[in-house]
Amino acid sequence: MDFSKAQFQRAYGTFAQLPESVNPEIVFSGRSNVGKSSLINKVFNRKNLARVSSVPGKTVTINFYSLGEDVSIVDLPGYGYAKVAKSEKQRWADMMEGYFNSGRNIRLVIQLVDMRHPPTKDDLMMIDFLSYNGYPFIVALTKSDKLNKTEYNNRLEGIKTELEGVDSERIIPFSAVNGEGAEKIRNYITQYAEGKNA
Repeated sequence: MDFSKAQFQRAYGTFAQLPESVNPEIVFSGRSNVGKSSLINKVFNRKNLARVSSVPGKTVTINFYSLGEDVSIVDLPGYGYAKVAKSEKQRWADMMEGYFNSGRNIRLVIQLVDMRHPPTKDDLMMIDFLSYNGYPFIVALTKSDKLNKTEYNNRLEGIKTELEGVDSERIIPFSAVNGEGAEKIRNYITQYAEGKNA
C-alpha cells in the first residue's frame, strides 16, 4: 500500500452531506489538540496533507482523503474543546452519531490519546463506544517524545490500567517528531484495509 498517494478529497460539515460508503474506511478520532493532523501527516509521509489548526475546536468537519482508488481515510472532528459553543457541540454529536450509525464500511478506528496525561472522560467514552459496538480500533499515544524515559515508562504502565480491557499490543506510543509508532500504525492500516485481519 503506497501511503504517499493519499490525497485530500473533501470536508463535510453535516452528516447529510457525507458520500455513500463504498470503499473500506480507516478512521482517525481524538480530542481537539491531541495531534491528529500531525499524526496523519507523519503516517502518510506528507507535510501538509492534514491542516494543523492553530485554534483547537474551530473546524467541525469530517475530512475525507483517498488512499489510492480503494481506501478512504476519514478524519473525524476533534471533541472535548471547552470553548466551543453548545450549538457546535450538538452539531459534532449529530455528525458522529450519523457517521457511526449509518452502516459505513469502517474497517479500523485509530483513537488518539495524549500520552502525557491519563485519558479524558471523553476519550474513555469514545473507547467504550468503539468496544461496545464492535469497531476494531487501536490507540495511538501521541506526543511520546515530550516525556523523559521515566515519565514515558510510567505513563505506558499507567495507560494499561486506565485502558483496562484494551489489548496492550493495540496501544502504540507515537511521535510526529521522531516517527515512533508510525510504521506500526501503517501496518495496522494495511492489514485492516486489505481485510487481512480475519
